[in-house]
Amino acid sequence: MKRGNRFGSGVDGQPAGRRPADTNTQPGGQRPGNTNAQSGKLKQAGVDRRLVVTVVAAVVGVFSAWRALRPSWDVPLPTAANRPEERMQDFRDALYFPIREFLAGGNPYDPATMFAHWPVRQSFNLYQPYHLVLHLPFALPDYRFGAVAFAVVSLLLLVFLAVLAAGHVRAPLFLGTAVVGALLVISQVGKAQLYVGQVNPLIAVGAAGALLGRHSHPRLAAVALALAWLKPQFGLPLAVLLFARGSRKVALGGTAIAAVASLFVVVPLVFRGGGVGAFLDVVAANLEHAGSTAYGAVDSLTSQRADLAAVFFRVTGWLPPGAELLTLVTVMAVTVVLVRRLDRVGEVAAADLLTCLAVVVAVVHQPGDVLIAVPALALVAVRWWRDRTPVLGIVVVAMAVPFAHLHFVDTVIRDLFGARASVTVDGIALVVAWVALAVLARGRARVHIGQT
Repeated sequence: MKRGNRFGSGVDGQPAGRRPADTNTQPGGQRPGNTNAQSGKLKQAGVDRRLVVTVVAAVVGVFSAWRALRPSWDVPLPTAANRPEERMQDFRDALYFPIREFLAGGNPYDPATMFAHWPVRQSFNLYQPYHLVLHLPFALPDYRFGAVAFAVVSLLLLVFLAVLAAGHVRAPLFLGTAVVGALLVISQVGKAQLYVGQVNPLIAVGAAGALLGRHSHPRLAAVALALAWLKPQFGLPLAVLLFARGSRKVALGGTAIAAVASLFVVVPLVFRGGGVGAFLDVVAANLEHAGSTAYGAVDSLTSQRADLAAVFFRVTGWLPPGAELLTLVTVMAVTVVLVRRLDRVGEVAAADLLTCLAVVVAVVHQPGDVLIAVPALALVAVRWWRDRTPVLGIVVVAMAVPFAHLHFVDTVIRDLFGARASVTVDGIALVVAWVALAVLARGRARVHIGQT
């Protein structure tokens, strides 16, 4: 007797009491007739979730943007009595009145001239001279209209930066833009651009464009680099690092565009001021004044500078001779070697982020200047979330510190650790991020961040 017949026999040799196996099923027990329906439902659920996130992020972003724009129309008109006013102070001190002084026939780079003629609190630093023509439309109308228009354009540039970041991580355009844009206008870094009226959104778009387009669109990347040159402390280190990474035409072309554009402003300033010697004397006076202010001096305990030299002083209380030049040369030399190594192993996203961090920590910068790293940071954050590489986690968390340093966070830090810690924590975080990425490159760790 067959062994199977002990239990009784069923259909086609199957044990009795059991149904024959359904050969017309898919893995998981789903019948073909239900597979398409189930797949459609899953896709629809995914679309619905993305739509909900997009709408929520857009609503939060619009509300936050409206609040961030309010200082531009709430700020009182500048007078000698309200010079300490912080709302739109960079628009007032570094754009509107310097351009008005230039149009009036004076030299806005002369601190004594600016303080004598206009209600400004800060001297006009050594921005690229083409800045005085590029932003001319915002200084031609009355102050209120110019301030609001400049803030709106800055907001649009932040949105465009979010578009670049969304495309960089290959996220759905509307979803990625809404999420990154909302995070920007909620963050301290994003809000500060609109509150103070800084030109950094334009510089950030320029830096991102130079990094993202240097291979596929080198001519546009050169123009973008010229925009990043608006502040030389961005343009110089970025051009050097792009050159070292093989984008020589972009580096030289962008630098040349910025120089030629500035000549159209420098020549009139030189002739008006009495020659090259007199103009260089004004530049020297400008640098001397900038280095002696509480907000700009490297050895100031109240400055928010995030570069390595200033952070080192506020942490240790000691500043070695030639600290700023030594920091610039050391950070740039180390970074040149490491970004080339990252490029060789295909870790381009890490190389881009290390480039942006080096720009910030090598020379005088504020925490908000890390805005230039947003697209590169977005991609590295996505890769870290996927791979959970510890070093990348340190980098992402450290770089999130300036963005999360909101007013209530600052209040807590001041109450617990004092004012010195409050103005130093962002700089420490950015230096830690640079060191962590440097360690990653030095060890040639194969985290496969991916080639952009």
